[in-house]
Amino acid sequence: MDGRDWNLFLLPYEQAVEELKVKFRTLRSELKTRQSYAPIEFVTGRVKRISSILEKAKRLNVPMDRLEEGIEDIAGIRIMCQFVEDIRIVADSIRERKDLTLVYEKDYITNHKESGYRSYHMIVEYPVQTALGLKKVLAEVQIRTLAMNFWATIEHSLNYKYKQQLPAHVKERLRKAAEAAFRLDEEMSSIRKEILEAQRTFEDSSNLVSNVLAGIQELYFYHKVREAARYQLRFNELWEQEDVIGLKLLAEDIQASIERAKGGEAALGDRS
Repeated sequence: MDGRDWNLFLLPYEQAVEELKVKFRTLRSELKTRQSYAPIEFVTGRVKRISSILEKAKRLNVPMDRLEEGIEDIAGIRIMCQFVEDIRIVADSIRERKDLTLVYEKDYITNHKESGYRSYHMIVEYPVQTALGLKKVLAEVQIRTLAMNFWATIEHSLNYKYKQQLPAHVKERLRKAAEAAFRLDEEMSSIRKEILEAQRTFEDSSNLVSNVLAGIQELYFYHKVREAARYQLRFNELWEQEDVIGLKLLAEDIQASIERAKGGEAALGDRS
């Protein structure tokens, strides 16, 4: 083993992971705002542990002076999706990005591993600005559904327990579990439209309630205490009745009251 400073060696990878997490989370927020639906459910990331790097280098016969080229997943990003269809959408988006370079892809969904493992891998080259200048590092982006991730997490734990030597009966049960997880994904895809409509309805209702309550608080700010209290009582009744149309009308009334209050403040300001 060489006498490298591992903290310094891993710094660019840590920076790459943090920056990529922020960028993909920002992409999720932007898609959510623009399209009211984001194919990304959530994003995680990690830098490989030193022990894992050394174990993989030994397994792949990667020399210590070739770790940066030979171990492609020292920096790892995981993007979770609700549906299998979303994986393709996210992969397309990554291919189009100008702030990283796609090196190659591995489609373990169309061609899953014998173990049953399914995921979509993209090896990218990402530039980080270090104190010594620009440095390009390799990172692996894994895109998978929640069901795929659940299975992969269990498999990883079992492989760690058995030191990559899984008993035959465990392998078989894992393979069957992988097929069950994929059938679940297929079933969810078949009712994707209904699921998305239900989620949008819930989110619209949640946003409506937030807007009404924020409006009532704003009226208190303008010292419209009686109006605010009256609207609060109306809100309580409509909320109990789950009257969405009534809540929409209430939101409009509150907004009109806020505009009148603002107009009154402006008039007072002019007179003063």
